[in-house]
Amino acid sequence: MTPLQFEERYQAEWNELESALDRLLQRKRAPKNAPAVQGERVALLYRRACEHLALARARSYPAYMLDQLERLTANAHQVIYQRREFGVASVRRFLAEDFPRTVRADARYVWLSAALLYIPTLIIGWLVYRRPDLILSVVDARTAAMFDQMYSDSATAVGRAAQGDWAMFGFYIRHNIGIAFQCFAGGLFAGIGTLFYLIYNGALFGAVAGYLTMRGHGPTFWSFVVTHSAFELTAIVLSGAAGLKIGHALVMPGRLTRMQSLVEATRNCAPVVAGAAVMLLAAAALEAFWSSASWLPHAVKYTVAAGCWIAVLGYLTFQGRSAS
Repeated sequence: MTPLQFEERYQAEWNELESALDRLLQRKRAPKNAPAVQGERVALLYRRACEHLALARARSYPAYMLDQLERLTANAHQVIYQRREFGVASVRRFLAEDFPRTVRADARYVWLSAALLYIPTLIIGWLVYRRPDLILSVVDARTAAMFDQMYSDSATAVGRAAQGDWAMFGFYIRHNIGIAFQCFAGGLFAGIGTLFYLIYNGALFGAVAGYLTMRGHGPTFWSFVVTHSAFELTAIVLSGAAGLKIGHALVMPGRLTRMQSLVEATRNCAPVVAGAAVMLLAAAALEAFWSSASWLPHAVKYTVAAGCWIAVLGYLTFQGRSAS
């Protein structure tokens, strides 16, 4: 394709993007009865302009065309990624719109991440429940004995090795964020690291759950994990989804360079990672101050857990739809 053919084919898109940017940056007044600028359309035109710029550079098209595309993409980047809200308003917008909408936009990665975590959980959990000795294939004998003690009827503190709530709160934050970071950062290894950590953690949780259930500690164990897992497991799934998206961007960058594709994917999944971090903090607080409370009846914990799971799934499914 010659430079003239390239320009003729895409000039209309460039003009549309420039017109929308002029209105957003208040450089020109919109005509009367003109439709409002659609953010989704501007974002689409921006991504296409980035692709056109990459192609124009690779094909050594004339300098005037490169200058126009560089100016367009720079202005569009400024409009799309500038921060106009700070403090409480920014947090409110993030929680009410950006986070759940980004999760839904990456639904295919979320579903794949959930499958990679939960399928090994179910399979390994069933196998260890039927064959308790298989627990030693996942953890050593000392760790298995420790789990046995932590969830036994004689345990002084359910599900923990230390006594202080605040000490365990700090431990859970470090532990949970560590797992989520592994699932997310594993995407930098073409997604292979993310696949490994999701499957491994699913298998580990399934093995422990199957072993403790078979040992007769099921009521204590399940009442302990069922509430905070609504936030913890969901956050791990979302972190894994972000890692899978990054891995996909590296393996299949499309018309962008691998670095450009990585930067774009990382920027797009940033709300998911930030939201997952918030959920992990909530999970750590529940695990430290609620889940380990042995004086609470199991029925109360299950009731609260049902409310938490419904709230989390409902929030990610429906929140922010009107805004979109």
